[in-house]
Amino acid sequence: MASVHYRPVGQECAVFEQAWRQGLPILLKGPTGCGKSRMVEAMAERLGRPLVTVACHDETSAVDLVGRYVLRGEGTEWQDGPVTRAVRQGALLYLDEVAEARPDVIVVIHPLTDHRRRLFVERRDEVVAAAPGFGLVVSFNPGYQRGLKELKPSTRQRFVALRFDYPAPALETEIVVGETGVEEAVARRLVALAGRVRNLGELGLGDPPSTRLLVDAARLIGGGLPPRVACRAAIVEPLTDDPEVTQALVDLVALAF
Repeated sequence: MASVHYRPVGQECAVFEQAWRQGLPILLKGPTGCGKSRMVEAMAERLGRPLVTVACHDETSAVDLVGRYVLRGEGTEWQDGPVTRAVRQGALLYLDEVAEARPDVIVVIHPLTDHRRRLFVERRDEVVAAAPGFGLVVSFNPGYQRGLKELKPSTRQRFVALRFDYPAPALETEIVVGETGVEEAVARRLVALAGRVRNLGELGLGDPPSTRLLVDAARLIGGGLPPRVACRAAIVEPLTDDPEVTQALVDLVALAF
């Protein structure tokens, strides 16, 4: 199995590993597509732990994560949810965009974030102690939807926190080249394009172009698509449906390529 490629920006890997060794939960905060999930995958591989990932959304409930009784033949049988499986296995549990989930999810994970390191499975009247090697990691995007979905201070203070942002241009160029094998000159232009768009707050984009989008565009270019066509498909269209904003982005692409 190929190793997960992740290029550290600072001391985030060292902090992550030490927090895991001390049994401390970890909060990753930063914009979409800046490397949070990739870093977790790389650390699970580095630490030799299985990884259980849950992509949270506004319908994610505690029952979805802890487990439920399901019909089996003429009776019912308990089925562990992903959180319960991770706690039993001693896996790394990654709740991506945890602020998107319903409030009862936060209530369920609280006992896993302090000295108890236990999961209370109310429907089975069971207490599951975290197996050796278990680690809890959550992520969220501060300011998403203008702050409508944030983590409460009482929850945030249960975690060791790591801030992520888009890498500096030279490093982001290195990441795009490393991920795709595209020519460095092409990667530099993509990164410069993203920098211009990120600095144009007047465009009103919900999220600026992520490193992930640049990697997608670079892959299309490396596969033979003209740069302007690749950027339109991988960067412009995913960012907006507004015709005027689309045209502004297309014009920026034309300046870059």
